[in-house]
Amino acid sequence: MSAKFDKIRESITSMIPFTSDDWDSIQNIIETTEISKNDFFLKENTICDSVAFVESGLFVYYTTLSNGNEITIDFAFAGDWITNIHSRLSATPSHLNIKAIQKSTLFIIKHRDLEMQYERLPLFERFSRLLTEQAYVKLVQHSIDLQTLTATDRYLKLLQRQPELVRQIQVYHIANYLGVAPKSLSRIRNNIFYEK
Repeated sequence: MSAKFDKIRESITSMIPFTSDDWDSIQNIIETTEISKNDFFLKENTICDSVAFVESGLFVYYTTLSNGNEITIDFAFAGDWITNIHSRLSATPSHLNIKAIQKSTLFIIKHRDLEMQYERLPLFERFSRLLTEQAYVKLVQHSIDLQTLTATDRYLKLLQRQPELVRQIQVYHIANYLGVAPKSLSRIRNNIFYEK
């Protein structure tokens, strides 16, 4: 068995059990791709046709307003799954971009292959449902955090996810995601530094 699939296999196994034969079938629908820094997994106004496991790298989800301003929606780190569920399931153009912040490696499963796998391995449909549920819970939690946590606490929570990688994200994107001005984020970072 190829070691290169260890992380994605571990991720899927954490959600559903499967046999060696099942894994052979799953492995056959996984495509590997490299994405350069500032290139896109998904662009606005295109239809999302896949889900992807981030083997390595870092991504930002954002949308562009009519005035040209960008609104940062989320980040994805190594070990996360990325997709636009609404676009993928409804086959409608995406309202957001998913862009690589650094060179990244993805394991991609096309939507059509997912659906074919449901027929062969019904339990795999549970995997897809769990991915959808996780994305929903994450979105709701972020909305709650914006209402109940201080900007400092929201930043510390993001920092806990991937402290090394967070330092590589542009201040603009982090501030936007946290709902604060870039100057406020700089002040938060300075206060945390001086408190250590």
